[in-house]
Amino acid sequence: MEYKKDLTNLYIKEKTAISLGKFDGFHRGHNMLMEQLMKKKGEGYKAVIFTFDIPPRQSVSHVQAKVLTTNQEKRHLFEQAGADYLIECPFTPEIMRMEPEDFIRMLVKRLCIGCVVVGEDFYFGHNRRGDYRLLQDFGQRYQYETVVLKKIKEEARDISSTFVREEIEKGNIGLANRLLGYHYFLTGCVRHGNRIGRTIGIPTINQIPPKEKLLPPNGVYVTEVYIDEKKYRGITNIGCKPTVGGHNPVGVETHLLDFGADLYDREVTVEFLKWVRPERKFDSMDALKQQMLSDINYGRAYFS
Repeated sequence: MEYKKDLTNLYIKEKTAISLGKFDGFHRGHNMLMEQLMKKKGEGYKAVIFTFDIPPRQSVSHVQAKVLTTNQEKRHLFEQAGADYLIECPFTPEIMRMEPEDFIRMLVKRLCIGCVVVGEDFYFGHNRRGDYRLLQDFGQRYQYETVVLKKIKEEARDISSTFVREEIEKGNIGLANRLLGYHYFLTGCVRHGNRIGRTIGIPTINQIPPKEKLLPPNGVYVTEVYIDEKKYRGITNIGCKPTVGGHNPVGVETHLLDFGADLYDREVTVEFLKWVRPERKFDSMDALKQQMLSDINYGRAYFS
């Protein structure tokens, strides 16, 4: 897959099928768009994903809004799905003010568009003036096919990134995973921690998540961990290690069942399967160790 950060000097000469959107979380609705692109790819088109690289939003309280997938994670998902090109176009003032037809004309010229695949809630152009109906009208003018897909539902509600985000924030991992069609995950490097787990005989790998990444609520989760495409079972704690004391940043700490190799500075992916319990402060390190052993036994029972 070719990854492009902007449109500078980008011209694709082969006919393309393109889907446009934010694609945060790459949920089941996004996967339907991807399936349509793969059909066109089977007909000889190049499959293109076009998304905007928009700086993280700030809420009214000036807290940075969180994303379901970082840019790195998004690239991995689209490469796995079979995209030939992923374009993360900077959302510049020029692009932001571009009228719908000017935007489409630019894409047709640069990307040799033969088919556009979008959802019925797709909007584009200055002040979101363009919708799928206008996209269909332009298709007749600029000679490309338009495929519009209806929203799919779960629990009588449209599947959307907002829906997924709400369930992650509530800790409803099972429902969030059903909306996504895969396990919610975090990818990042293993960093040195305070080695508390190792000193009590329960070694862990530590990750500091990107500040823009949305994490499930603090607590313990049954997880699966991917290292060099091999899958391992784990128990993961998200939180600030209150028993240890001090002001610790929120981290992701995983004990791998039946695995003890050194993983420092290695990139691993942790997938969240099931919530076990909330994070809590224990009266002693021994009490913490006993609870961690209980969590590990829970994980073994879950996998068995």
